[in-house]
Amino acid sequence: MTRQKISGVALAIAGGALTVCGGHAGAGNLSSGMVNTKPPFIRGAVFSQAYDGISDDLLTAGLGAGGLAGAAPVIANPASPTAAELRRLAIWSNYRALIDVATNGGYGTLYGPNVTADGAVTSGAGKIAGKEFIAYADDGSGRQNVVLMVQLPDTFNPAKPCIVTATSSGSRGIYGAIGTSGEWGLKHGCAVAYTDKGSGNGFHDLQLNRVTLIDGTIVDADAASSAAHFRAQISDTARIAYNAQFPNRVAYKHAHSQQNPEMDWGKNTLQAIEFAFYVLNEQYGARNGAVKARTIVPSNTLVIASSVSNGAGAAVAAAEQDKDGLIDAVVVSEPNVQPKDNDKLVIKRGNRVVTTHSKPLADYFTYASLYQPCAALAVPNSPGAALLSAANSANRCTALAAKGLVSGSTTAERAADALNKLHAYGWEAEQDVLQASHYRLATPAIAVTYTNTYGRFGVTDNLCGFSFANTNASGNVAAQNPLVQAALFGTGNGIPPTSGVNIVYNDAVGGPRLDLLSVSPSSQLADFALDGALCQRALATGVDPASGAALKGELRAQSQRMRQGISEVQLNGELRNKPAIIVAGRSDTLLPLNHTSRAYFGKLQMTGGGTNARFIEVENGNHFDAFIDNPLLPGYDSRLIPMHYYMIQALDRMWAHLTAGAALPGSQVVRTMPRGGTPGAAPAITTANVPPIASTPAAANAITFANNTLNIPD
Repeated sequence: MTRQKISGVALAIAGGALTVCGGHAGAGNLSSGMVNTKPPFIRGAVFSQAYDGISDDLLTAGLGAGGLAGAAPVIANPASPTAAELRRLAIWSNYRALIDVATNGGYGTLYGPNVTADGAVTSGAGKIAGKEFIAYADDGSGRQNVVLMVQLPDTFNPAKPCIVTATSSGSRGIYGAIGTSGEWGLKHGCAVAYTDKGSGNGFHDLQLNRVTLIDGTIVDADAASSAAHFRAQISDTARIAYNAQFPNRVAYKHAHSQQNPEMDWGKNTLQAIEFAFYVLNEQYGARNGAVKARTIVPSNTLVIASSVSNGAGAAVAAAEQDKDGLIDAVVVSEPNVQPKDNDKLVIKRGNRVVTTHSKPLADYFTYASLYQPCAALAVPNSPGAALLSAANSANRCTALAAKGLVSGSTTAERAADALNKLHAYGWEAEQDVLQASHYRLATPAIAVTYTNTYGRFGVTDNLCGFSFANTNASGNVAAQNPLVQAALFGTGNGIPPTSGVNIVYNDAVGGPRLDLLSVSPSSQLADFALDGALCQRALATGVDPASGAALKGELRAQSQRMRQGISEVQLNGELRNKPAIIVAGRSDTLLPLNHTSRAYFGKLQMTGGGTNARFIEVENGNHFDAFIDNPLLPGYDSRLIPMHYYMIQALDRMWAHLTAGAALPGSQVVRTMPRGGTPGAAPAITTANVPPIASTPAAANAITFANNTLNIPD
């Protein structure tokens, strides 16, 4: 139904205090007429900057649509980049990290800064003028320092206020979702509420004791004090001792903050919304002398919680936790959602019952980390297979067989068995061709980061023998490159490998080495550090993956810590009947649907908390649009379509629902058509490749739920 707008709040001054003479109460301390005060979780200064939309802007950092698709912006003095240069580079990097910026893939025609909110293609640069406000949310200790940001376009209309969230995907910094829900919100004249959700690009060079600040510049950790974006919780004495044994290591906030930040992703997203209301009322609230009264409040403002991947999971968590009614609707794509207690749900695809589903992220990622490199050998012509050593993949198969974890007497038989195990554990056949590239580019990074974060382990724990450091061509640990480090805020993200920082297996035969080149002690083979992956799997499950025996001693204690952290991030499946659209790609190999989108949507139906939720499953859509036209991954382009295009459609449909009462589309599978052609040189995409989400899907495409069973059409 259409959200009713409330305006014309009248204020009276009685005894020096503001009171409400008309209007309606809002949520919590955001009621109409109250004095606009800075939220108590904002510690320190609120930094603001206006952008003219010509030399610099909110969406493209002055680069325009063409600049975002072009070469990286130049830093005048690479040894000492300015905050403005780092911001420009961060926006360029983060936009391209989530969006396919190749013209043949749809950039500039289906989506992009030059495509207007109503889909019209223009010749303009798509720059958006406005103001940007940044601050830390913290408890006063400086240990949290969650970055919040509000972008307020000049087109914002205080008579029809709206807010869209853009919580960072992955562990990206504050600009991580600028090209997805951020761009959509700005184009619609909404304030965009961002947060890096307590992970972000927080970095601590332990050797040189240097850290990043909120603006991305790097300074001495002692000089930064509580203003550091992240500083490892380690004394100088302990740090020096650690450096002596493990030189040139670095700590990252998501892995090493010892706070399990995912537990607060929903809270941080709600804080970003509250910060946005504060900013809006500072700009537009009714003034009486030096006092501003709140006139833009939840009761007269449309708020859509939106983002992709981890940011999407944060939006869903925020909606579940939204006791004050801040959020009106949810629109997410490829969400990292982990439903708890979902064993009574049945997922059927066609006539096949999915035997394994609803596993938490650490469970299915540590499983993938074991089997993916071996299974990849069973899938010919996989995009990016050349990036993964075939010899080391064969060694992984050999080592798994020696431990009884795959069967077969040849590498081919073992690889086929490994792939079958992935199928049995929830991966779909459509995801087979992406297993090789995902292992090479994502899986070990996530396995290392999340085993650390869920157990609240510190950098000196070297959990399962892993650490972070730069490496040289031979895979040996090397010192940080000062020029690369100086630009880290602009080029990196919060999950190594990134910006020269790689995963190191400390326990490798011959000494610490790049994980992809490491020889495992138990196999004496270069098998991608299998021993470390076995340790991670044990921590996730509580049992030895080879013997099946329960863990004992230190490993048991570590596993208990980790599994406690996992329980803290799982979701209840209760959206309070807010309208919601969940979009996911059937070829998503990173966050397989049977453990994420399908599982959570089924949970919503089981609990009754998702009466107004819709699930849109898109054929030939994967998790990484940015990989589609990457020249290192030929075959993504010929096989896959951009999920971003369907996120835009979902947001548009929700907007029409909220503002005009339009019906939400039915849950469905969208049948897309790959571009085909030669891998690496696929023809240009057309609208025929990406049909619209149907208002009422055909029976053969309709996703239904009955008798505890989620039915997904084949």
